[in-house]
Amino acid sequence: MWIKINLYKNRLIRKELTYFCFIFVPLFMQSSVKPDSELFKMNKMKRLFGLLMLVVLCGVLHAQRLLTLDSCRNMALANNKSLLIAKEQMEKAHYDQKAAFTKFLPDFSATGSYMYFSDEISLLNDGQKSTFNQMGTSVQQGVTQTVTPVIQQIAQTNPQLAATLQQVLQGGGLNSIAAALNQLGQDLTHAFRTDTRNVWAGSVTLMQPLYMGGKIRAYNRITKNSEVLARTQYETQMQDILLNTDEAYWMAVSLSYKKKMAESYLSLVNRLDSDVENMILEGVATKADGLTVKVKVNEAEMLLTKVDDGLTLSKMLLCQLCGLDLNTQLTLADESRTDWNVITDNVDGNEAVTRALSRRPELESLDLAHKIYEDKVRVVRSEMLPSLALTGGYLVSNPALLNGFENKFRGLWNVGVMLSIPIFHWNEGLYKVKAAQSEVNMARLQQSEAQEKIELQVNQSLFKNTEAKKRLAMSRKNMEKAEENLNYADKGFKEGIIPVTNVMEAQTAWLSAHSDEIDAQIDVRLAQTYLQKALGTLGDQ
Repeated sequence: MWIKINLYKNRLIRKELTYFCFIFVPLFMQSSVKPDSELFKMNKMKRLFGLLMLVVLCGVLHAQRLLTLDSCRNMALANNKSLLIAKEQMEKAHYDQKAAFTKFLPDFSATGSYMYFSDEISLLNDGQKSTFNQMGTSVQQGVTQTVTPVIQQIAQTNPQLAATLQQVLQGGGLNSIAAALNQLGQDLTHAFRTDTRNVWAGSVTLMQPLYMGGKIRAYNRITKNSEVLARTQYETQMQDILLNTDEAYWMAVSLSYKKKMAESYLSLVNRLDSDVENMILEGVATKADGLTVKVKVNEAEMLLTKVDDGLTLSKMLLCQLCGLDLNTQLTLADESRTDWNVITDNVDGNEAVTRALSRRPELESLDLAHKIYEDKVRVVRSEMLPSLALTGGYLVSNPALLNGFENKFRGLWNVGVMLSIPIFHWNEGLYKVKAAQSEVNMARLQQSEAQEKIELQVNQSLFKNTEAKKRLAMSRKNMEKAEENLNYADKGFKEGIIPVTNVMEAQTAWLSAHSDEIDAQIDVRLAQTYLQKALGTLGDQ
């Protein structure tokens, strides 16, 4: 709940509601008076007036906001932009940790491609293609060139046999063999064609890390610690916001009390001014006394103006912290309190330091940062170690190469192990490890320094808390003496035995004592808040 508004604890609003219920509500009841009578017209006007008062009352209820310290804290936490950003950082760290855990699991990926080439890849050159295509013709020509000289020699001795051989050579048998060989060559040329102008390819691969030098485990620990670190930073920022809200709230309460004190002081000096004016008329006081009192009246009016302006600005600051409109009319629950209870529990110094060291989110953040830097050293060192991974996949392509070049989609699967071993990189990895180790040392020193400062802060808060309580007790005693002195001065002035200057001095002393008492009360509240902040318990229920 952002705003805790209790209407029944607000005396002004309760009085207005009671007045409305008993005076104006009956006006809306059905009347038995005749419509044309004067009494009916009067009741009609009263109902209209009551409706207008209802609208005004609703506006008052909407404009007035009764806020407690808890409601201001809740609104500040709900509307602060920096805190909302810190919350988003927590969400980011949470999902980063989930993403880091996936590195332990196998990685599946699929790819596909299509490429068009202007020309196909050829396994045979143009001369080889021509040779295969004219293989029969070349054989026929070779046989003819070889056999013709032999037939000519045979014709010299046996013309008849030579004629027979010449007929066989020129017959269709050799031409048929040549044609068959040409066809065989053309078939071979076509068989060596790749037809790779349109190429389709696709693959599914699997990668399972087996050993990465400890990088994956270290990175997983880093993201886990980063998630917790984001939470501790959120808590630190939340406590800072609560502290700022408490300071603004108690400042507004303090100025509210000082405004009442300034009004009381102005009433005192106005009454004194009236008495002195009467005494001047009676001849028992001088005009110098009257002018002196009027100066005090002007000072009291100026004091009231300054306090009123300061109260307005302090409430605007509180509205800004709570996410409200700056012109919102606020009524703080502690502005009219009279039961200022002082917490008297005494906290032992050693116990307080121990509690602070175990509860402060800043120390937890520094401890987590130290662990993160140590894991960063392991990540950097893993780059110098071998890495081993299991691989597998399935590859499909068109044209396929499993049975020559075929215009079909055919594929094959594969399984393997991939090992990577860094050999020498001019000591780059060693330098990176030393740099990361320096960050670990810096984080350790920052953690130690923070512990010392927190211990000092806790002791200072304890001393200030004790000092504020003592100051409050002394200011209350001084307030009692100042009121008693003011009463004696008023009585003596009325009896004519004490001059005006003594009365003004008593009034000034009363003003100073009252102001000190208000400051002491607020200091006690703030000292308790600062102690809770130092112990890391601010905001705990």
